[in-house]
Amino acid sequence: MADKKYESLKIENIVASGVVADSIDLVEFSKTVENCELNKKRFPGAVYRIENPKIASLIFSSGKIVLTGIRNNKALTDGLAIIIKSLKKAGVDTLKEPKIAITNMVCSYDLGKYINLNKVVITLNVENIEYEPEQFPGLVYRIKDPKIVVLIFSSGKIILTGGKTLEDVKKGLDILEQKLESIM
Repeated sequence: MADKKYESLKIENIVASGVVADSIDLVEFSKTVENCELNKKRFPGAVYRIENPKIASLIFSSGKIVLTGIRNNKALTDGLAIIIKSLKKAGVDTLKEPKIAITNMVCSYDLGKYINLNKVVITLNVENIEYEPEQFPGLVYRIKDPKIVVLIFSSGKIILTGGKTLEDVKKGLDILEQKLESIM
């Protein structure tokens, strides 16, 4: 991210999901693999944590998987390779090409200036804004395209979620900054 404009944009978490096998024996998998918890009374999937890269994965008997805690594409690729290797070690017949896609990115950003949230609400007066300072100190702004939800705090710090790519997140950020420029 050489672009100075996006200098403070930071990926906090990436969630990816997809299919890695036609079926998985979770009991066998959880017995074979370290750092894997299975408690079917509490949750229908196995929770498998890996340390490097630090990722938590939810693995289901259907062969579906959800990965979270990812910080970048390399961590996703490396983490998935470790999980596939562990599945194979447990005797799971994995797909030759697992179908995994990013479903959500959470990013933080610092606008570098104080924001009067009451002024934003009054000036924009849009239905895609929620602001209940008695319940939550941030303003929730929903962007339709790309589908991004932005939490804006008076400190100028913001959280962007819902993007599937960094480009989506940047587009959402650009839309937000254009809206705020008309107010500030």
